[in-house]
Amino acid sequence: MGRTLATTNQLILNEIANFNDFRRALRADDQKLFDAVFVAARQHTAAISMADHALPFESVLLAILIEQQRRIERLERRLDGHGGNGR
Repeated sequence: MGRTLATTNQLILNEIANFNDFRRALRADDQKLFDAVFVAARQHTAAISMADHALPFESVLLAILIEQQRRIERLERRLDGHGGNGR
């Protein structure tokens, strides 16, 4: 029988497991941040699944960066007094 490919969610869970020792070494508040960045990655599972040329972790990191950029831009708009859409 053919090889079964992991789903994107499984890939993300595998990456979390690979960094389990790293996570345990973090302070409790940093562990929460670690968890939050992987939650952010899971918001982009469709895009991650389409990046078949990249290593799985590269795609996960890019998804995390996209979510962080979204948050940065949202905060910049709030600081500039432009709570609306766009910049």
